[in-house]
Amino acid sequence: MGEVFLEANGLYKTYGSGQGQVRALNGVSMQIFDGELMVILGSSGSGKSTLLNMLGGMDKPDKGSIMVDGQDLCRLRDKGLTRYRKEKVGFVFQSFNLITELSAYENVSMTADKAADPHIAEKMLELVGLGHKKDKYPTQLSGGEQQRVSIARALAKNAKMLLCDEPTGALDYETGKQILIELEKLSRVHGQTVVIVTHTREIGRMADRVIHVRNGKIIETEINEEPIPAERIEW
Repeated sequence: MGEVFLEANGLYKTYGSGQGQVRALNGVSMQIFDGELMVILGSSGSGKSTLLNMLGGMDKPDKGSIMVDGQDLCRLRDKGLTRYRKEKVGFVFQSFNLITELSAYENVSMTADKAADPHIAEKMLELVGLGHKKDKYPTQLSGGEQQRVSIARALAKNAKMLLCDEPTGALDYETGKQILIELEKLSRVHGQTVVIVTHTREIGRMADRVIHVRNGKIIETEINEEPIPAERIEW
């Protein structure tokens, strides 16, 4: 494991009130290390996506701390959280969230222009195997290609951590596997910190660590001494 990039301690989050109250997180503590490939695994309603939102600075806990580079995200105001999301974190969602009126290059370049220290958009498209389709529009790309554009867009920010929320959820099996291979390469070859949230247990076999979440709690942390290559995973 590398150095600790992020450390969360005692995270609690409750939504609603009265009989409709739901405790999404119930005392979660965890670390994320530089360069690791982590999977956060849990069923629907387990709290895994809420946890991802906390780690990405998109939501705040009711209680607890999230330390990054000596700063507690939970104490930052909106401006500080915006800076954190801009400079430290890239997001890949189940829905690709591409702008249909823009080409693949323009979708990536738009994000890169807003970053503090961006990589070149074309280089990021080449990294995910889409340099030859930089001028194509989202409607001219397959689902897997659109997801790779979204990965390139996240990487263009030169963020230290890539947060992926069910990145294969909207894709067929073979295309989903190709996306996992791309994410694996980013971690293993390029040293990117990659966190994948999923309900698919088999995907955890490719990770350095698997965080099992149930009812808003981490019930188990599993360390894979010999992660299985993504191309060999079946689900």
